[in-house]
Amino acid sequence: MIYTIIDVETTGKSNRLTEISIFKFDGDTVIDEFTSLINPITFIPAHIVALTGIDNNLVADAPLFEDIAQQILDITEDTVFVAHNVNFDYNAIGGEFKKLGIEFNRKKLCTVRLSRRLLPGHRSYSLGKLCKDLNIDLVGRHRARGDAEATVKLFQLMLEQPEADAVFKEFLNKNSREATLPPNLPKETFEALPTTAGIYYFKNKKGKVIYVGKAINIKKRVLSHFYSKTKKAQDMVRETGDIDFETSGSELIALLMEDAAIKHHFPIHNKVAKRAPQAFFYCILPRSKRYYTFSQ
Repeated sequence: MIYTIIDVETTGKSNRLTEISIFKFDGDTVIDEFTSLINPITFIPAHIVALTGIDNNLVADAPLFEDIAQQILDITEDTVFVAHNVNFDYNAIGGEFKKLGIEFNRKKLCTVRLSRRLLPGHRSYSLGKLCKDLNIDLVGRHRARGDAEATVKLFQLMLEQPEADAVFKEFLNKNSREATLPPNLPKETFEALPTTAGIYYFKNKKGKVIYVGKAINIKKRVLSHFYSKTKKAQDMVRETGDIDFETSGSELIALLMEDAAIKHHFPIHNKVAKRAPQAFFYCILPRSKRYYTFSQ
């Protein structure tokens, strides 16, 4: 089996690519590599520049994505797409191809989820902290080539684990949702969700509620968030470390429960119904018999 181990840097909110690095790996040796800066044709925010060192001057003469699209298609053809938090990189690249009217489909593996299974016991599975724990050199953090090269070494280490064959086979099974689930969410947590009406709580790794939603079928609705390619949904899913739920018995009760839960928790990813409703009352003056509305 051939893998392409990939890392991208983006502009953040607009999610346009500024850099990509791809290592083609046969399980033993890197057999090809493609790395390039990309001109995103948009402003790169200051906080992204501070994180990556990539600014608009650096990418001014870089190729556009459309200029290198064919090279990306060629090097990833008939390979498994591998990345640390794979859905971020996969969706970012897929979004660029979509703008060109090209559908990008590859099998994929997430090294966060793989490492949780094959290299258990670490306090953090971020690439930087995991590489530090495992004595993997990471040169050029938050640059595509440095992160991709470190991910190759991490991936090779996982391939050497005794259970690797079985775990990789499970993750690549088309019926498995391992590549779809958030990197920090245990599969058992998702599988425990009911298929009945109610509300659900997305929580971060510290247990803080970051989103509340309602559904007729909780499991189906939660899964739809994982498949969403919007930047908002991707950010929320990437933060998710746990999901809790309450069943309601009906959609109407779920709607009321959702409203109350949002007002109680004020989740960062809920934009609707955070503001307390404005109170109104009606009265009829005896003589005029006219209706008047007053707001509080």
